[in-house]
Amino acid sequence: GQEMLQGINSAKETGAQLVLADRNIQTTFIRIWRELNLWDKCKLIFSLLFSFSDDNEMSNEDVSELLKTDVLESVTLEMRKQFPKIAEILISERDQYLAYKIKEAPGNKIVAVLGGAHVPGVKEEIFKTQDIKKLSEVPPKSPISRIIGWAIPIVIVGLIVYSFVMNISTGMHQLSAWVLWTGVLAALFTALSFGHPLSILTSLVAAPFTTLNPLIACGWLTGLVEATIRKPVVQDINNISKDICSLKGFFKNRFLRILLIVIMANIGSSIGSFVAGLDIVKTLFRL
Repeated sequence: GQEMLQGINSAKETGAQLVLADRNIQTTFIRIWRELNLWDKCKLIFSLLFSFSDDNEMSNEDVSELLKTDVLESVTLEMRKQFPKIAEILISERDQYLAYKIKEAPGNKIVAVLGGAHVPGVKEEIFKTQDIKKLSEVPPKSPISRIIGWAIPIVIVGLIVYSFVMNISTGMHQLSAWVLWTGVLAALFTALSFGHPLSILTSLVAAPFTTLNPLIACGWLTGLVEATIRKPVVQDINNISKDICSLKGFFKNRFLRILLIVIMANIGSSIGSFVAGLDIVKTLFRL
């Protein structure tokens, strides 16, 4: 993001009209998430989690080496191999979007300030025609995911109710299994993220309910409590690009830690719902 800051500062210094040409980041992230299949989503999550284990900070020499054209091309190529869909949306689509915005920018003299990874693509796209409407669209949720999102909770609730009908003690066991597995694992994953005790308690209480409601996630509530108790400051926002490169910085930065807590609480509650669901089904088969 340093090139964006430099562009803003240079525009102020010269009195030039500033045009923010990149696509809305929410649109980009939503397009990525909804275009990925389940396997790719799992790969992405685990790649992000394991990347935090590297606590080595980058020196100025490392950054300079990374910014070399051949290194950038190598990194981009590697990304296209591992996550082709992400590379398509994160790089190629934005190359097209940026090229369109540059061509549509007002004025006779236009200076485009780009991140190094986008320069080759924009140079190629600048002479082509782009479908800006298509590039700006947020793809709708898959109807299958909506059906599954509601079907699983309905099945779980139905199985628990059926257990109570068959035998009250069995029903209590099933209900307890759901509450304990989802709540405890959500709380455990929140604790592993060094969440505040109240955030841990929130995930413990919220998970059994939120896992049965596709419209709300345990991590959202847990993250909200964490953000209320440990409010991020401006310095946390300013240091994101530096702190995200190391595990120590990730936990030190309140903003990043809130994001981690949201993710981890959701992962914990999801694992808990899977384990509890298996336990409920196994118990019914033993009746």
